[in-house]
Amino acid sequence: MKPLNKTTVEKPVYPVKIMQFGEGNFLRAFVDWMIDKANNDGIMNHGIALVQPIGGGEVVKQIFEKQDNLYHVYLEGIKDKQPVKEVALIKSITDIINPYTEYKKYEELFLNEGLELIFSNTTEAGIRYEEGDDLNAEPPKSFPAKMTALLHKRFQKFNGDAAKGLQIVCCELIEDNGSTLREFVIKHAQANNLGDDFISWVKTANHFYDTLVDRIVPGFPKETIGDIQAEIGFEDNLVVKGEYFHVWAIGGDSSIKEKLPLDKAGLNVLFMDDIRPFRAKKVRVLNGAHTAMVPVALQLGCETVMDAFNTPEVEQFINRMVAEEVLPGIGEDPAELKAFAAKILERFYNPYLKHYLKDIF
Repeated sequence: MKPLNKTTVEKPVYPVKIMQFGEGNFLRAFVDWMIDKANNDGIMNHGIALVQPIGGGEVVKQIFEKQDNLYHVYLEGIKDKQPVKEVALIKSITDIINPYTEYKKYEELFLNEGLELIFSNTTEAGIRYEEGDDLNAEPPKSFPAKMTALLHKRFQKFNGDAAKGLQIVCCELIEDNGSTLREFVIKHAQANNLGDDFISWVKTANHFYDTLVDRIVPGFPKETIGDIQAEIGFEDNLVVKGEYFHVWAIGGDSSIKEKLPLDKAGLNVLFMDDIRPFRAKKVRVLNGAHTAMVPVALQLGCETVMDAFNTPEVEQFINRMVAEEVLPGIGEDPAELKAFAAKILERFYNPYLKHYLKDIF
């Protein structure tokens, strides 16, 4: 079995246009997987520099560096009710930086003239306002304070040039993630008297996007890693396993379509002015189906979602409930709604994921 690094794999050199707060499984199997697909198709030419959002993480960083930031995404799922698998070698990550021990390198990254985009997934607790967070710390403690400090330094370096603003795409699993981050950045700027000119630049030259992300990512396949490494032929200790299904809804200023044309790579990325109606539709179909399924399926002896959908009584009940009770209450085109619901419910047949009913409540 070969080691995975630049001596065994030809790795392209991409200009760093993306800074990503978070090196975890989800971003690597979702966002970075998408960027890599678009790079491979010639639609984008973007390198991604990872920033570790919290202290520690040296062991993970060492694995990244040993593998020259290369790793595989291993996807399994259902398409048209048939099992599908996709294995992709991700080559678009250029570096991983710990800002707590490599602050100057981190600063060089966010002051890079060619930087265009910031992605983040700092967990649900990451976007929070911490009063008194020191913006002069290297780096500040909380993510919103980090963002305020880096934007202020960028504002100063480029003398408020509107063209040097950034597009900030949040993937944290909270509602209004991007707009909440924007609110906290402005609040930190006001609390620290950073000036009206800077606040105006934050509001007009930088765009913060609310998103809804959806892909189940179990992460590192510890129990089967030997088999997977044998299959891919590399000693990859950063393998990320996920489901085949994915959807990314991005709401906000329309200029993101040009900077992040992932839909042109055939990816299920949806751009819209406001993602709240889409979120409500997705929650009503997916969460509604889960909620209705659990009490019935448990009483029939089912343990997982797939067990439930392999039970005809449950499958028929859920499909009928969604079709007759959920979809008619959503004011959109019936044919499009039916297709949308079919893609959501198809995930319940996935034999590769053990989604236990007891974990839904």
